[in-house]
Amino acid sequence: MGVSNKNAQDNIQPKGNKKPLQVLRISKKDTQKKPQEIDNEQYNSPEEIKKENIAIKPQIINDDSEKEILDSNENTKTLDISKEDLNRPVNFSEQNTDFQLERTVDEFDFDESAFLEALNANEPIGATGETISGKVIAIESDGLYVDIGGKAPGYMPKKECGLGVITNFKEKFSIGLEMEVLVIKEQNADGMVTVSARALIIRQSWEKVSSSAKNGELIDVLINGFNRGGLTCDVDGLRGFIPRSQLEDGQDYQSFVGKTLKVAFLEVNPESRKLVLSEKKASLVSKLTSLELGQLIEGEVLAVKPYGFFIDLGGASGLLHQSSLTNGSIRSLREVFREGEIIKALISEIDLEKGRISLNTALLENSAGELIIDKQKVMLEASERALKTKALFDKKEQNK
Repeated sequence: MGVSNKNAQDNIQPKGNKKPLQVLRISKKDTQKKPQEIDNEQYNSPEEIKKENIAIKPQIINDDSEKEILDSNENTKTLDISKEDLNRPVNFSEQNTDFQLERTVDEFDFDESAFLEALNANEPIGATGETISGKVIAIESDGLYVDIGGKAPGYMPKKECGLGVITNFKEKFSIGLEMEVLVIKEQNADGMVTVSARALIIRQSWEKVSSSAKNGELIDVLINGFNRGGLTCDVDGLRGFIPRSQLEDGQDYQSFVGKTLKVAFLEVNPESRKLVLSEKKASLVSKLTSLELGQLIEGEVLAVKPYGFFIDLGGASGLLHQSSLTNGSIRSLREVFREGEIIKALISEIDLEKGRISLNTALLENSAGELIIDKQKVMLEASERALKTKALFDKKEQNK
């Protein structure tokens, strides 16, 4: 709300004329304060306030509350802890406690065994590659269901129920039949895993042939086919291959179809599913099985290599390594033996898996380097000297 100015019209100046400056004059009387105002200011001065504070004295309380304050101070003193008390370990057994902390069972407590059982119930069953025992609970036209102990059964497609074509499917797999299966696919969103009896049979077959190859075993196989490279056969459900170069007579190899051959394992590789067999190696292994450690053999030097000699043992070859040649120092292998030379050596190792024989002539020496100095004498006395080393090989055979 504005304030009206009655003289507003009188203050209007004509255009072009500036309003003159006005000087504000202050009267001397206005600058002087009244004595009464000065008195009021002096009354509230700091000196006066200080005097008033000094003049006020605290009121002494003479009643029962004073006694209560003193008693509380005495009790507070008993709670003061000195340095000695801080350094001394606290012994709670010395303190008298009038209460015991007792745990009560409430709605938040749980049974630990029940909790672990619940975890196990929800734990996935059947990792890929795991072998599980189960029981047939349902049979469909395209497969069957196996109870493997999980929250859902395992499903086995018909093609995974065994090797080859299964004609009497429902007769072979009856309800309640117990069987071992291999998990080939982990569980889906419904908790169901895919299992296979065929995959388990194949795994067991690979384990079996790997063990047979390591032991240098020979097997009989039925030839069921051929291709440009060789013959095919079946070995415990696995497809085996015999290259033409590994046949005793590979000229008319197609005529072997339907016949049985004795073969040895040449290569066994479950990862690449490679199973290579050899008829020639089977003949070699047959000869190796007739040999024994420490036996003295006679053979012809076939070749001289930088690392030793290859000796023909009549259908099999043995390696006389330079480390097993002599106990003396030699400059060249050819100063000891040459190609075509007939020598005698001891059999120091037989590897049936690889079809290799290791030989040794250093054990025939009576002194270091004797083979270099008097090779003829060592060879003539080889049979007598071999008898002295027999105990060493017998001990080696027992330690296997």
